Amino acid sequence: MRVLLFCLLLLLAPGLSPAADQGLIDITAPASRKLQLAIAPTTALSGPAAPELGRELTELFQFDLGLAGPFKVSEAAVGVAGADLLLKSAYAVSGNTLTLECRLFDQVLNRELTAKRYSGAPKDLRRMGHTFADEVLRALTGQRGPFTGKIAYVTRRSGNKEIYVMDYDGRQQQRVTNNGSINLNPDFAPSGKEIIYTSYKKGNPDLYRRELFTGLEARISSRPGLNAMGAFAPDGGRIAEVMTKDGNSEIYLISKAGKELARLTRNPAIEVSPSWSPDGSQLVFVSDRLGKPQLFVMDADGGNVRRLSTSGAYNVTPRWSPKGDRIVYARQGGGGFQIHAINPDGSQDTQLTSAGSNEHPRWSPDGRLVVFSSTRDGADAVYLMRADGSAQTRISRGKIPESHPTWSPNW
Repeated sequence: MRVLLFCLLLLLAPGLSPAADQGLIDITAPASRKLQLAIAPTTALSGPAAPELGRELTELFQFDLGLAGPFKVSEAAVGVAGADLLLKSAYAVSGNTLTLECRLFDQVLNRELTAKRYSGAPKDLRRMGHTFADEVLRALTGQRGPFTGKIAYVTRRSGNKEIYVMDYDGRQQQRVTNNGSINLNPDFAPSGKEIIYTSYKKGNPDLYRRELFTGLEARISSRPGLNAMGAFAPDGGRIAEVMTKDGNSEIYLISKAGKELARLTRNPAIEVSPSWSPDGSQLVFVSDRLGKPQLFVMDADGGNVRRLSTSGAYNVTPRWSPKGDRIVYARQGGGGFQIHAINPDGSQDTQLTSAGSNEHPRWSPDGRLVVFSSTRDGADAVYLMRADGSAQTRISRGKIPESHPTWSPNW
């Protein structure tokens, strides 16, 4: 019963731009002076004007780049003269074809940093805009932004816990599961084209793998008892998951097809929530082998186990950053959970949230942002924040509980 209760609690609960030759900026580092970025109103290249399209694109750029880091974003009409950077965009609509041109200028050195032209259907406007916002960050930092990634999450919109996928900013929600059961803990494959998740749709908590574009699905782990908290390895061919088939909650390694490869933990304690280091050589996980749930790290073969967290009495749901430099997790305290970040050597343990109860943190594919769920406005909702805990922003758009978010690689 102790194992079951603890597990259920956790379950429910391309090249550089021209800017590179001048030195790139660290988008996650504190800055004494933010770059002034002016966004010009979107204009029509040709054909009929569509003011609503222009407004939507301008708002998208303001949200993406304002959230990203050291930008003070304004409309060009407000502060173009004193801005370091200027973003211009223009569109043309012809029948069912939308053409979008976007340019980023360095106003200090009077030169163009990057320019892109996109073509597609009008419904692709937001994807085009997010793609250029990604390019803005690449031009300034050498690393593409996270804005074309998707977020998979659990919602009770239908009355049951089903999995949906949405844009990183909460727009364009799409239903993934529709089985009228309990579905939990989605995790993206490194390709971004499929997810794994746990479902009770056949009675037992089994692990499923589902292709997002085709809808093809396979039950890959259905051993007696719990098959849950699956996490894709960086190579995409292996999955670490929690099973209780041998009577205790342990972490196992299986193939993408479900073949059992290895048992990684062997301890009478509860072992849950595996997460891979970006190079695939280590896993961080949760164990109560010292009496209370704490974070531990082990090599990918299960050896060299060492304790990571030394503070707090109840630490859960860790996730290793894509850069390998930080691990986010949730710690119980003050009537709920708060998100913390810690170095892989156990140093610099920092609390990132304080309002409401906050759980299930997951990194953006570039490590700039963290998505998590929070009860600060009542029911569970999905939020974003920068890696340092600043700019905490709600992206859930309704009052239906939404939780267990996880971020895809960029699409």
